[in-house]
Formats: sequence, C-alpha cells, structure tokens
Amino acid sequence: MSVKGQWETVNWMKPSKTKIRTRILIAFSSVLFFSFLLTGVIFNFAIRIFAVQGELDLEAYQTVYAEASRLIGRVGLISIILISLMFLMAIIVTYFLANSLTRPIEELGKFALNIGNGDFSQNDFQFQEEELEDLNMALNKSAKQLAEYDSQQKTFFQNASHELRTPLTSIKCYAEGISFGIMEPKQASETILVETDKLADLVTDLLYISKIDNITTVYTKMEINLMELLRDSAARQEAVAEKKRVRFAFDLDDTPIYYSCVSELLVRAIDNLISNAIRYAHSEIVLSCHKREGSIVLSVMDDGDGVENEAIPHLFERFYKGVDGNHGIGLSIAKSIVEQQGGRIAVENAANAGAVFIIILPA
Repeated sequence: MSVKGQWETVNWMKPSKTKIRTRILIAFSSVLFFSFLLTGVIFNFAIRIFAVQGELDLEAYQTVYAEASRLIGRVGLISIILISLMFLMAIIVTYFLANSLTRPIEELGKFALNIGNGDFSQNDFQFQEEELEDLNMALNKSAKQLAEYDSQQKTFFQNASHELRTPLTSIKCYAEGISFGIMEPKQASETILVETDKLADLVTDLLYISKIDNITTVYTKMEINLMELLRDSAARQEAVAEKKRVRFAFDLDDTPIYYSCVSELLVRAIDNLISNAIRYAHSEIVLSCHKREGSIVLSVMDDGDGVENEAIPHLFERFYKGVDGNHGIGLSIAKSIVEQQGGRIAVENAANAGAVFIIILPA
C-alpha cells in the first residue's frame, strides 16, 4: 500500500471531530427535546399510577383520561407552535452563546500556533472572561521569554563562531608554516598545542553553557557543605596556584554551613571564580563562607590589581573579556549557575586587595 493510501486509511479510522459550537447546539437541543418528551411521559404515567393505587376507579380514570385527551386536542396545535418557537429561540440563543465562547478560544489557538511557528509577537486581543485573559497573559509571557531566549541564542552562536575561529586560524597558519618549511617545527608545534588547549577549553565551556541554558534539563538537588566545597575546589587548583606562587587562605564560620542545590553546578561556579582569581592574584586568594541574617555569603578575593570600574557592569556578560581575559565565558557561566540556584553574584574592588567576587545564597 502506498504512503498516501496508508494515510487515508489512518484518517478514515480516526474519529471525526466536531466544533465546540456544534456540540453545544446538539447538547442544548437534545436537552430541550427530551425535556418535553419526559414531561408528556410523566403526565401519562402519573394518571396511570393514580388509577393503579385505587385513588381512581376505572370509570373515573376513563373520565379523567378522556377529559385530558380532549384538553390536549384543543391546545395541541397551540402547544406545538409555542414549543417550536421556543425550540427555535433556544437554538438561536445557543448559537450566539457558542460563538461567544469559541471565538476567544480560536484566537488563543492561533496565538499558540504562531508561537510554535517562531512568531513571538505579543497578542493584543482583549478577553472579557477572566480565565481566558489569564491564559492570554500566560501565553504572552511565554512568547516574551521565548523571544529573549531566541535572541540570546543567536547572539551566542555569533560570538561562539568568532571565538572558535581565532584559535583555528592560528592552528591553520602554524600548520601551513610547518608544511611549507617557513617555520621551525618545534616552536610551531608548541604554539599549535597551546592553541589546541585553548580551543578544547572553549568547546568545554560552550558545551557547559548549552547544558545550563537547556530549558528541558532536569537536575537533582542535594544538601552540601559549602565549606568543604570551597576547600575541595581550592585543592583541585592548588597545583596551578603554586605554579604562579599563589597560596590559598580561608575565612570560614566555626560550624558547617549546608545548602540545598545542584552540587555539580555550584562546584563549577566556584571553580571558575577561583580559576579567574588565580589568573590575577599576586600572592594570595582568600576564600570565605559565612552565615549572615537570612543568607549565606561566599566570596573569592584576590590580592591583584582589581577590576577597572568601567568593566564591572559588563564582567558577567558572555564573551566579555577584561584585561588578560581568556574566553569571556567563565564568569558568565558562574553567574548563570548562581542565579539558577536561587542566589545572586556581584563583583567589587576590595579596599586593601584586588577584586572580590561575592555570592549570596538564601539561607
């Protein structure tokens, strides 16, 4: 059987669909019809019950039934006309009622379809019904969020393409230099290795950003000791710090501080802040964790030269690189993670040191 034949068979097997207004008309008309029918049945049944119970003898029953029949005969024509008019009026009223109910739903259906097709413009249609207006506002909010997400993704891919092109260009140039014999192979290969490491780090960060931004990703929260988190993160990067002759110092509360979060994400955020501090510190990095009024405050402070005042508002933006910056992604990852975990992050210049990055989490 052809694909078209299979499709026709499947469609034939599907139940036919009817519009809401048609269903309302059928339902209302059926209710009226059966109401009139039930009234006549009850009237006839009531007379029979009275006769069976002995309240009416056979002769009286026949008299009552005959009188009732004559009465029905006299008013029959008038009743049929009145019932027909009532039935017709009910259908007309139901039709307009059905239209008033289905038109807003059709508008919302078109709006939802436009969102699905990538049109995130706001719906200005006003609804009288509170429930439908709430649904319209929810769809408008979703459309706005999707528009922002779509814009961020386009900007992200443009910047990512530029960042990837730079190391690839260097690798290509040095590889061609080796190939044509115009560069010393050992020196060129060392440069290629350095650029390859940068490229690998950049790809890792880009993949991590993609994971964080994925709106369908599901994470599992657990309680972790934030003091141990700081110590473990410092231990992982101690070799790099020692190479630059930088040591770690700790300023911690006396009792452990626990926080419910996605540990793997918060660990990555702290790692990025410490890695950034190592790049700029002269000799020391101070890691602190304290419980303050209704919040938990973590900080990573280095004794470097600090951050330029004009750079502070842009430091957490993706692909923004300060002086001697790497890819401009690490701090933006840290910001996204902290905000996902219900906190906020800021940076300032310490009075007697360099830059201090502060994470505030709800206690």
